[in-house]
Amino acid sequence: MDNRCLLFFIKNPEKGKVKTRLASAMGDEMAVKLYRRFLLEMLSTLNRGTFLFYLCFYPENSLNDLKDWLGDHYLYTPQRGENLGERMKNGFVEAFSMNFKRVVLIGSDIPDLPIEFIEEAFHSLKEKDVVIGPSFDGGYYLIGFKDKTFSPQVFKGIPWGKKSVFEDTMKVLNQEKLSVHTLKRWRDIDTIKDLQNYTP
Repeated sequence: MDNRCLLFFIKNPEKGKVKTRLASAMGDEMAVKLYRRFLLEMLSTLNRGTFLFYLCFYPENSLNDLKDWLGDHYLYTPQRGENLGERMKNGFVEAFSMNFKRVVLIGSDIPDLPIEFIEEAFHSLKEKDVVIGPSFDGGYYLIGFKDKTFSPQVFKGIPWGKKSVFEDTMKVLNQEKLSVHTLKRWRDIDTIKDLQNYTP
């Protein structure tokens, strides 16, 4: 039994609810189309992996919409919590309660993320306590823990959406005295500039 699990955090692609910074430049309809494409590209990558993954969806009432679109052959679980930090923390808690030993979480704004990064993340957790993938905008695109080194503190009091997310998270990890493997920096696609630099 593989003890690895990936949590793929996704949103239901509704107008006005996804890629809002892109939508302000190109309109809601185009932003939703792009988000759908990104998500499908990422699923195509994840399907090539050797690990189990869950589609962690938001909002909680969007399961039927997502199954109608993506099919019911995936493992779905709702994101639970008042804010992003709480939802990520609860995702890890749930995965570890199912006896997974190494759990990695990614978002859905990284359509060109190589599968090798995810494999590297899981592999690094054999030796290190935590793995994190910084993004160019100051946040991170991936975070993972071993069951015995999971720290809920990492998700508390972080100003999500600000440019200091990665830096603030690293401060907490250092305070908790956890050993960290840092992946190569990669790009989230949130703005028109990000999109212009993206070549699928």
